[in-house]
Amino acid sequence: MLLTNDRYAYRVQWVEEDEEYVGLCAEFPSLSWLAATPEDALSGIREVVGDVVADMQANGEDVPVPLSTKQYSGKFMVRVPPQVHRSLALAAAEAGVSLNRLASAKLSR
Repeated sequence: MLLTNDRYAYRVQWVEEDEEYVGLCAEFPSLSWLAATPEDALSGIREVVGDVVADMQANGEDVPVPLSTKQYSGKFMVRVPPQVHRSLALAAAEAGVSLNRLASAKLSR
């Protein structure tokens, strides 16, 4: 069953060991669909997700919210070893920018 207004995050990639494409959904990491073509892998995983969502709804379970519709604050914490923290702080100071700006620039590359 295909979902109407499907907003889940799908990915298709080649799997060398299986010599097939696999369709994946970020919001349902335990689900996958193997197929000979990328189009069939995407179609297959979308069908499986639709079936799982319908089953979850029928059983009163919480359905994952699509990543594309979530609101993000733009803030998250990253823990690094003290020597990495020191190195980044030094690099930021030498560049004349805040540590936050330096980290953001490095992460966005």
